[in-house]
Amino acid sequence: MLTTKISRWLQLTIAVGLMALPGALHAEDCNIEKFGAKGDGQTLNSVAIQEAIDHCNQTGGGKVIFPAGRFLSGTIALKNNVTLQLQKGAVLLGSTDINDYQNLDPFTEGLGQHVGWALVVGVDLKNIGIEGEGVIDGRGSALKAQQILTDTRPEGERWGRRPFLLRLVRCEKISVSGVTLSYSAAWTSHYFQCKDVSIQKLKIISRGVAHNDGIDIDGCQNVDIKDCDIDSGDDAVCFKTTSSKMPCSHITVSGMRLKSSQGAIKMGTESMAAFEDIKISDCYIYNTGNGGIKLLSVDGARLHNVEIANITMVNVKTPILIRLGSRLSVFRKDQDTQQQTGVLENVTIKNVKAQAADTAQLMPPSGILITGVPGHPVKNLTLENIEIQLAGGGTQANAQQVVPEAIDKYPEVKTFGPIIPAYGVWARHVEGLVLNNVRFKLKSNDLRPAMICEDGKEIKISNCDIPETNGGKSIIRLTKVAGANIGNNKVLGSADAFVAVDGGVTNMQLNGNKLPAGFKNTAAY
Repeated sequence: MLTTKISRWLQLTIAVGLMALPGALHAEDCNIEKFGAKGDGQTLNSVAIQEAIDHCNQTGGGKVIFPAGRFLSGTIALKNNVTLQLQKGAVLLGSTDINDYQNLDPFTEGLGQHVGWALVVGVDLKNIGIEGEGVIDGRGSALKAQQILTDTRPEGERWGRRPFLLRLVRCEKISVSGVTLSYSAAWTSHYFQCKDVSIQKLKIISRGVAHNDGIDIDGCQNVDIKDCDIDSGDDAVCFKTTSSKMPCSHITVSGMRLKSSQGAIKMGTESMAAFEDIKISDCYIYNTGNGGIKLLSVDGARLHNVEIANITMVNVKTPILIRLGSRLSVFRKDQDTQQQTGVLENVTIKNVKAQAADTAQLMPPSGILITGVPGHPVKNLTLENIEIQLAGGGTQANAQQVVPEAIDKYPEVKTFGPIIPAYGVWARHVEGLVLNNVRFKLKSNDLRPAMICEDGKEIKISNCDIPETNGGKSIIRLTKVAGANIGNNKVLGSADAFVAVDGGVTNMQLNGNKLPAGFKNTAAY
């Protein structure tokens, strides 16, 4: 009898306690039409949609339902425990009036513009999401057309006022899946200092105005991105750290299909805090105009423990760019101060098959660019099982091209142009560089070296296949290199020498290389 009474008392106590929790027994999904939203594509629904979100939050959380229809809106702010569900046929349509948008977390991006306005925004939240088969459409081109009627600033300054499509700031436990994000007026999606983020099965089509990044991960931890299809006017998947306070760390990216007018996979340029423990794999990159893989630390970041594997590229301009520089910009001037030059080390890129575009930013095209700055080398970089097809066409004059240091410049492929003196790998200011089983294919003869290393230490080049070229000065050129092990490489064609050395090359070992008969092993120049 006593046991029964205690049991009933516990049940009553638990029930009373649950009733005391605000909204604990009243969680419900909210259809935005019940709050007055109209899907006619003309009625501005910002207030109605916000009321639905607020009500859902106040009654314990749940889903805010967007049924089929075209729901015009300005900024809407997510709340804790709320997921937007866009059903099939539903379109959240961005207003073309920039005055309908708010900036809840202003900052300055890499080109110096004040940005942060957004259509869908969340700040300091937990347990939020966006899901479904519907579309969020920013109508970027139409918004720009309306903006320029009254905004007379140059386009390079004017664009920053335009809204991102989705912006989440200091949020935790985020799920974004299934929806289509289209035609943003600026960056498509920006996640700043967020934790525990799942992004999967998105379709992003964002073109028509400048700066149409696809997914920007900015100082976030524990992020999983997979199975997305991105076609973007700017960088497709980009990791940034616009604040020194929080790194990009513990991130996995897989199963992506990427097309971009700029970079497909990129770290930087905004790079104040670290990029670390990041793995990217099994991605298909195509028709990309300004770099397949770009790793850039130029504002003080330590970029390390990064692995990129199993990547296929088709028609990509300049497949790989790796840059440690000293631009040293500050993006949140009220929170940060300028840093010292950063570190780029312990990076592996492997199992890459790339078909480089015949027409590129650098002409004739080159495959891989790697450079630090004097006194700050790129360290312990491994490139393994890499195959790149290139157009060729380089001349003897091209092979003598001097590449600018551009120490404090914006880090871009064209920064080091217009010509790179190697067609395959050009590396400068490097230490512990490993090139293993790197293979090139050429469509036409190229008189530039396949590989050049300037100002290097402990360089290893092994098991590489060098295609047939004829009439060049050398296959490999080393300048100011301390410690080079070049072995078991296969060379076709002819040149004056296999390795040309200059400027104090020391402790070089050549062994097991397969060269055509009569080929000189080394030559000074």
